[in-house]
Amino acid sequence: MSDQLPHPTPGGAAVAAQAQDHPDHFSHHVRRYLFVFYALLFGTLITVAASYIPFGHRAINIGVALFIACGKGFLVAGYFMHLISERKMIYGIMAFTAFFFIGLMFLTVWSYADFPPLVVSPYK
Repeated sequence: MSDQLPHPTPGGAAVAAQAQDHPDHFSHHVRRYLFVFYALLFGTLITVAASYIPFGHRAINIGVALFIACGKGFLVAGYFMHLISERKMIYGIMAFTAFFFIGLMFLTVWSYADFPPLVVSPYK
Protein backbone atom coordinates (compact mmCIF):
# COMPACT_ATOMS: atom_id res chain seq x y z
CA MET A 1 0.00 0.00 0.00
CA SER A 2 2.87 2.38 0.55
CA ASP A 3 3.73 2.33 -3.17
CA GLN A 4 0.45 3.97 -4.15
CA LEU A 5 0.57 7.62 -5.16
CA PRO A 6 -1.87 10.03 -3.54
CA HIS A 7 -4.78 11.10 -5.69
CA PRO A 8 -4.47 14.59 -7.14
CA THR A 9 -6.71 17.09 -5.41
CA PRO A 10 -8.68 19.78 -7.23
CA GLY A 11 -6.73 23.01 -7.23
CA GLY A 12 -3.49 21.18 -6.43
CA ALA A 13 -1.60 23.19 -9.04
CA ALA A 14 -2.81 26.45 -7.47
CA VAL A 15 -1.66 25.31 -4.03
CA ALA A 16 1.73 24.35 -5.46
CA ALA A 17 2.04 27.76 -7.15
CA GLN A 18 1.20 29.52 -3.87
CA ALA A 19 3.80 27.45 -2.04
CA GLN A 20 6.45 28.56 -4.53
CA ASP A 21 5.56 32.24 -4.05
CA HIS A 22 5.48 31.99 -0.27
CA PRO A 23 9.21 32.41 0.52
CA ASP A 24 9.46 35.61 -1.53
CA HIS A 25 6.32 37.00 0.08
CA PHE A 26 7.65 36.02 3.51
CA SER A 27 11.01 37.71 2.94
CA HIS A 28 9.21 40.92 1.98
CA HIS A 29 7.47 40.95 5.38
CA VAL A 30 10.66 40.09 7.24
CA ARG A 31 12.42 42.99 5.54
CA ARG A 32 9.61 45.36 6.57
CA TYR A 33 9.65 44.11 10.17
CA LEU A 34 13.42 44.49 10.37
CA PHE A 35 13.13 48.05 9.03
CA VAL A 36 10.55 48.88 11.70
CA PHE A 37 12.70 47.19 14.37
CA TYR A 38 15.71 49.30 13.36
CA ALA A 39 13.54 52.44 13.35
CA LEU A 40 12.39 51.60 16.89
CA LEU A 41 15.98 51.11 18.02
CA PHE A 42 16.90 54.44 16.44
CA GLY A 43 13.92 56.09 18.17
CA THR A 44 15.07 54.68 21.50
CA LEU A 45 18.58 56.04 20.95
CA ILE A 46 17.13 59.45 20.03
CA THR A 47 14.97 59.39 23.17
CA VAL A 48 17.97 58.63 25.37
CA ALA A 49 20.06 61.29 23.64
CA ALA A 50 17.26 63.86 23.97
CA SER A 51 17.02 63.18 27.71
CA TYR A 52 20.55 64.57 28.13
CA ILE A 53 19.84 67.77 26.16
CA PRO A 54 18.70 70.69 28.34
CA PHE A 55 15.88 72.32 26.36
CA GLY A 56 15.41 75.03 28.96
CA HIS A 57 12.34 73.70 30.73
CA ARG A 58 11.36 70.29 31.99
CA ALA A 59 8.00 70.42 30.16
CA ILE A 60 9.78 70.80 26.82
CA ASN A 61 11.94 67.75 27.57
CA ILE A 62 8.80 65.75 28.39
CA GLY A 63 7.10 67.02 25.23
CA VAL A 64 10.04 65.95 23.06
CA ALA A 65 10.09 62.51 24.69
CA LEU A 66 6.33 62.13 24.18
CA PHE A 67 6.62 63.19 20.54
CA ILE A 68 9.25 60.51 19.92
CA ALA A 69 7.17 57.96 21.85
CA CYS A 70 4.12 58.74 19.69
CA GLY A 71 6.18 58.04 16.58
CA LYS A 72 7.38 54.74 18.01
CA GLY A 73 3.84 53.86 19.10
CA PHE A 74 2.62 54.50 15.55
CA LEU A 75 5.25 52.12 14.19
CA VAL A 76 4.28 49.38 16.66
CA ALA A 77 0.53 49.80 16.14
CA GLY A 78 0.78 50.29 12.41
CA TYR A 79 3.14 47.50 11.44
CA PHE A 80 3.34 44.95 14.24
CA MET A 81 -0.40 45.12 15.03
CA HIS A 82 -1.21 45.42 11.27
CA LEU A 83 -3.41 48.49 11.74
CA ILE A 84 -1.88 50.24 8.73
CA SER A 85 -3.74 47.88 6.39
CA GLU A 86 -7.05 47.66 8.28
CA ARG A 87 -10.42 48.97 7.17
CA LYS A 88 -11.70 52.48 7.79
CA MET A 89 -13.83 51.29 10.71
CA ILE A 90 -10.71 50.64 12.77
CA TYR A 91 -9.52 54.20 12.14
CA GLY A 92 -12.93 55.57 13.11
CA ILE A 93 -12.87 53.65 16.37
CA MET A 94 -9.34 54.86 17.07
CA ALA A 95 -10.36 58.47 16.35
CA PHE A 96 -13.35 58.27 18.70
CA THR A 97 -11.15 56.69 21.37
CA ALA A 98 -8.57 59.47 21.05
CA PHE A 99 -11.31 62.13 21.09
CA PHE A 100 -12.90 60.80 24.28
CA PHE A 101 -9.52 60.22 25.93
CA ILE A 102 -8.50 63.82 25.30
CA GLY A 103 -11.91 64.97 26.55
CA LEU A 104 -11.59 63.00 29.77
CA MET A 105 -8.06 64.30 30.34
CA PHE A 106 -9.32 67.86 29.76
CA LEU A 107 -12.11 67.36 32.30
CA THR A 108 -9.63 65.97 34.82
CA VAL A 109 -7.30 68.95 34.46
CA TRP A 110 -10.25 71.37 34.48
CA SER A 111 -11.56 69.86 37.74
CA TYR A 112 -8.37 70.89 39.59
CA ALA A 113 -9.49 74.53 39.37
CA ASP A 114 -12.98 73.79 40.70
CA PHE A 115 -12.44 72.84 44.34
CA PRO A 116 -15.32 73.56 46.72
CA PRO A 117 -14.82 76.47 49.13
CA LEU A 118 -12.90 75.83 52.38
CA VAL A 119 -11.14 72.76 50.99
CA VAL A 120 -7.46 72.66 51.83
CA SER A 121 -5.63 71.87 48.62
CA PRO A 122 -1.94 71.94 47.72
CA TYR A 123 -2.88 73.19 44.24
CA LYS A 124 -4.21 76.61 45.34
